Amino acid sequence: MQNFSTEEAHEAAKKAMRLLEHMDRTEKGLFDKLLQSGFSEEAAQEALHYVKSFGYVNDERYAQRYIEGRIRTKSRQKIFQELWQKGIDRETIALAWETVSSCEQTDERELIQSLVKKKCPEGVALDDRDKRRLCAYLQRRGFGLSDIYSVIEELSNNNE
Repeated sequence: MQNFSTEEAHEAAKKAMRLLEHMDRTEKGLFDKLLQSGFSEEAAQEALHYVKSFGYVNDERYAQRYIEGRIRTKSRQKIFQELWQKGIDRETIALAWETVSSCEQTDERELIQSLVKKKCPEGVALDDRDKRRLCAYLQRRGFGLSDIYSVIEELSNNNE
């Protein structure tokens, strides 16, 4: 026996469609949003099944778009972590990464260099405080300290 009515399932499906009008969502994100809206788990699951059947929710597509939008500003590790927190499994993330990175520049040292150049104009010497702030900024984007230090050192030597 089901604990929800077909009316509730219908309303949940309508809500899911409205939510998807504004932005793409992961399966988990949409499911959680429906639960927050007061629908039962069964109704939310039924609505999720409905929108998936039409291809409106697709975690692979979501992961690819997410990566495409962030591959030039965040590290691979940080992007993987964010997608995993959104409820996408590691296999789907890895597949999406391979698909996108085959078309995009993914050398993290070059990415760090471009971010540093964007933050710090050429010819401007960085003091220790500026370097610490720059390191913290790059670490928050998921880059490794050894890569950060070597790129900053390289660029500092070039500016002298």
